[in-house]
Amino acid sequence: MNFIQELDLLLKSKYPIIYVNSCEEERLEYTIGQFVTKKFSITLLYWDFVEGYQGNPNYYSIGSRNPAETLDFINNLSIPCVIILRDFNLFLNDNSIIRRLKNLYRSLRSKSITIIITSIELKIPTALKEIIAVLNFPLPDKSQINEEIIRIFDKLDYPIDSLFLNNLTQSCKGLSLEKVRKIFCKILTKYGKIEPSCLDLILIEKKNQISQTHILEFLSYKSTMSDIGGLKNLKKWLMLRSYSFSEQANLYGLPSPKGLLLAGIQGTGKSLVAKVIANEWDLPLLRLDIGKLFAGIIGESEFRVREMIEVAESLAPCILWIDEIDKGFFNPNFINDSGTTSRVFATFITWLSEKTSSVFIVATTNNIYSLPSELLRKGRFDEIFFIGLPSQMEREEIFSVHLSRVRPNSWKNYDIQSLSSLSDKFSGAEIKQSIIEAMHTAFYERREFCTNDICIALKNIIPLAYSHSEELTIIENLALSGKIRQASDS
Repeated sequence: MNFIQELDLLLKSKYPIIYVNSCEEERLEYTIGQFVTKKFSITLLYWDFVEGYQGNPNYYSIGSRNPAETLDFINNLSIPCVIILRDFNLFLNDNSIIRRLKNLYRSLRSKSITIIITSIELKIPTALKEIIAVLNFPLPDKSQINEEIIRIFDKLDYPIDSLFLNNLTQSCKGLSLEKVRKIFCKILTKYGKIEPSCLDLILIEKKNQISQTHILEFLSYKSTMSDIGGLKNLKKWLMLRSYSFSEQANLYGLPSPKGLLLAGIQGTGKSLVAKVIANEWDLPLLRLDIGKLFAGIIGESEFRVREMIEVAESLAPCILWIDEIDKGFFNPNFINDSGTTSRVFATFITWLSEKTSSVFIVATTNNIYSLPSELLRKGRFDEIFFIGLPSQMEREEIFSVHLSRVRPNSWKNYDIQSLSSLSDKFSGAEIKQSIIEAMHTAFYERREFCTNDICIALKNIIPLAYSHSEELTIIENLALSGKIRQASDS
């Protein structure tokens, strides 16, 4: 159900107290006002701490700077109405307010009066959770953004073609309507007109907006499949799904892929795969810092995971990269944190299973055994791939990729086959580091680095495969047993 349908159901069911979480107060109140006055034809009142009640001249300024008086006034009302209390959550930590709301809940059940608490954040005391119904007011969808852009262009008397309109709409997904208006105002101030070159400014504003969540980061990378050495099975899997988010795929009846879990030791290219997918599929890339989901305040962590989901879905289709997911959900029994981790985990895996939005998850882990079994169950991810240490042929590809970047005109002069043989048990990151070490040596000696410099560097580097051989053996045996799919064909 959408927001209006859920609100309609709650009002008809005579829920006395509703809590709506939204960062768009103006659009939220307009939406509620339009619906309530047309559908139910009842009085709509507004209250805030500074001005008190508004919406009826007889009640003007009652309850100003007095939350207790605000609730007492509601208790004495007898007319059917909907009352919006702006930012009333700020007073829910007061014991007298909690008690008044509990008493009010009992009396309002027999009246046609509904309280709607609006707030930018979701914080409900445990004592009130049973009597408050929670609603989330989503960010504007594509059609609403489209309508707003058309309205702006009509007001400016600017013509706009359908292709540019679609590009603008897509670029503004994930932003509030107020933010969209401000961006267009900024564009007009800076350029004097709105044209295709302005899309870059919208992208910058969107990055800034997402960074303010302190949970998600909007990234831009130009990595391609040619930057990945080996991993043929994984590359083929990705290639078959490269058009899965297109309109043609939707018309074909093809469901959007859910995502991948990439397991393996550090330095094998798991993070690079996420960047490559976003660039190759031409989709926005969001990076989730899973550690920041967990906050010290009770209820804050659950709010953050819902915020993360809302932002990601508002930008769909997009790639959501969860790096080192084992750092957030590392123990199936969970630590003693009053159940916060288990609640966040339950919300997250439920979303993974039931999401219908085109958010493709790319999760990486260095220790698959530390993850809860519920996360590995079929239906959470489309596939789990193991990215192991590169084979002889894959190491040749990796050397070719890195050498061609630093010496695009002479990289073929290096003895890549010998280097590949010498770098057995080396990860892609360690191979790259050996080239950098060789370059440092040669640069200090004021000469060009050669194959021998890289050989010396390789001998001086102790690969992670040696220092963490037991961990590697365990995860390799899991892959060889067929329980997870191998990214390489060797």
